[in-house]
Amino acid sequence: MDDATSLHPCPGCGAIVPTIDGPTHPYIGASPGCWRAYGDVLAREYDELRNPPCHRLTVDAYAVQHPGVESRRSIQSVCVHLVSLHLIFEQGLDPIYATRRIAGIVRQADDFRWLTPPSFAGALTVLDVTLSATPAEHEQAVLAWATDVWRAWAPHHATVKQWAGKAPI
Repeated sequence: MDDATSLHPCPGCGAIVPTIDGPTHPYIGASPGCWRAYGDVLAREYDELRNPPCHRLTVDAYAVQHPGVESRRSIQSVCVHLVSLHLIFEQGLDPIYATRRIAGIVRQADDFRWLTPPSFAGALTVLDVTLSATPAEHEQAVLAWATDVWRAWAPHHATVKQWAGKAPI
């Protein structure tokens, strides 16, 4: 990063990222600098790491740490990704099976509602994952990040558990 690059906090996760022009997502509340870092992590997972089991956690953690603003699409996104994290962390499901389960969860979108997002101050972010050097470090960083993000949503765990209980098996 050169000295001319200014930094600012991402509106979703709070990570201090470069102020850049660039694409973002239509309803995930991330800055272009943070969205680029996420893209870099995804590129590594698809290329060098060949879609590791932790990929499900990467997608879920990023989505719920960048909830955006209250809208139908952001509500559905956050709720589905929270249910996925619940299935993995609370029910011990394999991430591949959780991916299959969330397809059915989308069908209950009418039950979803906006959950007030927690503060992510001091939480791990996608930037922590970008610092990993080896595949093992990458997987450990993603697990730590996803665990941290899931814990931040603790006030809503009971609601998420109810939604997960309605998901087709």
